[in-house]
Formats: sequence, structure tokens, C-alpha cells
Amino acid sequence: MIQKKLLELQNDMHTHGVLISFSGRFTQGIIEELGEAVKKYMEIDDRPKNDIYNVFAVFIEQTQNIKNYSASKEGSLAYDRIINSGIITIGKSRNGYFVCSGNQIENQDIPSLSEKIESLIPLDKNALKKLYKEQIKKELPLGYTSAGIGLIDMARKASLPLEYSIVPLDGDFSFFVLKVIV
Repeated sequence: MIQKKLLELQNDMHTHGVLISFSGRFTQGIIEELGEAVKKYMEIDDRPKNDIYNVFAVFIEQTQNIKNYSASKEGSLAYDRIINSGIITIGKSRNGYFVCSGNQIENQDIPSLSEKIESLIPLDKNALKKLYKEQIKKELPLGYTSAGIGLIDMARKASLPLEYSIVPLDGDFSFFVLKVIV
């Protein structure tokens, strides 16, 4: 039975252009190894260095976001459920390369996350560049570990607007998906 399911999974990934995929707990070592695999794959595919850099940067940002979100829940009842829920895929479509990630999030975190992404979607490259520069200059509020520039930077590197979805799982959790086409 498992053989059939694995073959179906491989065929499904191939149909959707997925080249590399990982699901599970994101550690720094796994992120680094997958990052190297992404770069090597694109070098073999003879992609321009700028394409390789942008896909690699988006991959790193998405995996770090999952890792950091999981770490922020350490010690909470949600931690065990969230820590192993991450998935990332890198693939190729007619629009270019894509990096698509997903993980479970607490429903209480949805409004601020959605607001951040929705504010970026209508912005053009110049507005994103301006916003990025403004964010870099801001001082971090007490207790914050990020300047919030990761999403902005991904939007800057994207060739199309960011795509995201949130699928409700139950009263406490949803599955968040972010797709960036480079």
C-alpha cells in the first residue's frame, strides 16, 4: 500500500512541477542542506545567478519564518502540533520558479499575518522598495526579534504578487500556505 501512495505522491508532485520538497521539523541543519540542494539544482539547470539567488533567498526566508514561528510557540500547548507541521516545495511552472511553504498556525495569529500580506499584494516594485527601506530604518519594539522585512523582501523578489491561503483545521488551528513565484 505504501508503495502505491509514494508513487502517487511522486506523480502528483511531478504534475505540479515540484522539484524539491521537505515536510517535517525545520532545523538549521536541514534548512542549510536543502538550501544547498536548491542552489545545485538550479546551477545544473543552467539558471542565471540572479534567479538562483532570488529563489534561494525566498526559500531561506520561508523556512526561517516557519522555524521562527515554531520557536515562538515553545512552551505552549500548541508547540508540539506546530513544530512538525512545516512543509516547503520548490518547483517550476510556466511563470518561473516557485517556492511554496505551509505550516499550522494558531487562529489568533491569522489577523496580523493576513493584514501584513494583504498590505503588500497591491504594491508595485518601487513602493515595495520604499517600504523595505523604511522598515530597515525603524527601531525594533521591545520584545520583537524581527523587523518584519522578510515578507517585504519576498514580495520584492517575486515576479507576481504573493499568494497565500489559510485553511481552517479546527477551532484553534489553521494551515497557512504562502507561494512566491520568482
